[in-house]
Order: sequence, then C-alpha cells, then structure tokens
Amino acid sequence: MSVEQNEGGAARLPLAITCGDPAGIGPEVIAGALRGAPERARGCVLLGPASWAAPLAAELGIDFEAVGPADFQIVPGQPSLEGAALALAALQSAARGCIDGRFRGVVSGPVSKHWLQQVGFQHPGQTEFFAEAWGGQPTMGFVGNELRVVLATWHIPLREVADALTADCLELAVRRAYDLAQSFGVQAPRIGVCGLNPHAGEGGILGHEERDVLDPVLDYLRDSMPGLSKCLPGDTVFFRQRRGDFDVVVAAYHDQGLAAVKTLEFDAAVNVTLGLPYVRTSPDHGTAFDIAGQGRADSGSFAAALSVALQLTDVKRCSEVRSEDQIDCDKGRN
Repeated sequence: MSVEQNEGGAARLPLAITCGDPAGIGPEVIAGALRGAPERARGCVLLGPASWAAPLAAELGIDFEAVGPADFQIVPGQPSLEGAALALAALQSAARGCIDGRFRGVVSGPVSKHWLQQVGFQHPGQTEFFAEAWGGQPTMGFVGNELRVVLATWHIPLREVADALTADCLELAVRRAYDLAQSFGVQAPRIGVCGLNPHAGEGGILGHEERDVLDPVLDYLRDSMPGLSKCLPGDTVFFRQRRGDFDVVVAAYHDQGLAAVKTLEFDAAVNVTLGLPYVRTSPDHGTAFDIAGQGRADSGSFAAALSVALQLTDVKRCSEVRSEDQIDCDKGRN
C-alpha cells in the first residue's frame, strides 16, 4: 500500500473509501468524484469488489483492497444479499484498517440499512457501527456550503426525543458543534441552538423543555462559549445561519436538522461522525437504486465528503473526545 507524503515530507496514511452497496449509486459517484479531483484520489485506497475497484484504481494510479467474492459483478439497481454482505465487509475492513494503522479515516459510500439488516448488520446506521468498532461517543453532524448542523439526537422515534434530550445530551452536542466550527478555522464559534417545541416553547406555553432543561444548560455553557445562543425557534434558525448569524446550528432531533440540510444542500452536504478516534464522513444521500447505472447520479456530495475528510485529518482534529466531553449520555442511539 502506498503512503502519501504531506507538504513537510512526512508519511501520511491514506483514507479508506468503501464502495457502499454495489447495486446503488455508490460506485459511480465515487468514480466521478475521484476522476474529478485526481490529486485528492492519490490519498485514498478503494475498498470494494475487484471488478470495480481494480480498473478504477489502475486508472487513477492508487491502491485498492478487493472485498467479497472474486467473481462478483455489479448489477446496478438490483440489490441482493450478496451485495449487502459485500458492503458490510467493506465497512468492517475499513474500520479494522484504521485500528491497525493502515488508514487514517474512512469515507463511506451509501448503504441500504434494509439490506444490511438482512445480512447481520445490527446498528441503526453507519454512525453507530463505527462507534462500536472504534469506541467513543458519536455525534452526527452535517457540513455543507452554507449550513453546518450537529444533531443532539438522531436515530430514535420522534415520540422518544423529549425524554432523550437531557441536559447532558445537549451539552455534548453543543461542545461538538463548537469543536466542529474550530476545525474549520473559526476562532470564536457562534452556535445557534434549536428549541424542541414550536416557537422554542413560547416561555412554557407550548412546552416546558426549553425553560426547565435546555436553556439552563445553555446559560451555564455561555460563560465559556460567549457565542452560544439560547433556544431558538427551529423554523427560523437555519435562515439566520444562511444570513451569517451562526457558524453551526444544533438541532434537537433528526428531521429538524436534516429537513433544512437536504432541502438546501442535497448535492453538497456531508455526513460527519464526530466524537470518534478516527474521521468518518459520507455523502448525505442514499443508495438511489432507482437511478443506479443510468448516468444521472450527482457525485458532488461524495466529492464534498472526501474534501471534508481530507481537511479534518489534515488539521489533526479528528473530532477527538475531549476530557470534558466524557458525559454519560443516553441519546437513544440503539
């Protein structure tokens, strides 16, 4: 395996790129992103079926690791148990490679949770998979051209969010948002925080969580984070972020944050797993089996995922869990 040199001449481990579900758009958006930025491709290793990875790696002059049966052939738009098992094996190899010191991080292609569950995958998503493999307390974040969003809770039913959104969970999300902003060179981050209820509770009229639980945490943290907001109405905070008021927004739950991200930055946003010992990013879209192999898939989100992973590893932030972030936080991740 080749080892890239950084500007100072020191060896730098490559990033692992997993193929995702081979029947989806992962293989083609990865190829498009790497062909569009060959200088970035040189810092990567492809993990996927040999029929796809070998010729693409040869074209780009990079390394690959074959995963799955040697005779596996990709059939776009036709997911299968064999393809799902291959996607899982690629994730496992990438995670293990970071622990073994072969990779410095992972950019993962889109997978189908439905198909992965049928081959033994026991996690709500890739975020939780890498957390179990590497250790650490994960936090789900998203980076786009205009929006940077951190989720306080994510893969849990909506009816469970109010109970899961504890003071500790909000504090952890705010600290991760602060670190994410600093990873992108913001010296004094401005963090906007979405309330849970309509109009951020309207002083307790529309819900008491902001008044009783969330705002007291924000008041406490504001002594060390002067750019931290109080709980704000979720229907306007993203407009304010686009206007330039905030560097990162903390959303209370999955769809509160992702509705804005996917509406405004569907082809540009990147999923970033924060709080783990290694960087992991992925495009903010799914497998799109219905358009796989038709030349319609946009590689922009994967290109952005690769760019963000390179940036985060280059500045050696790697979303490390700081000592003050070791908070016992039951966010309903399982």
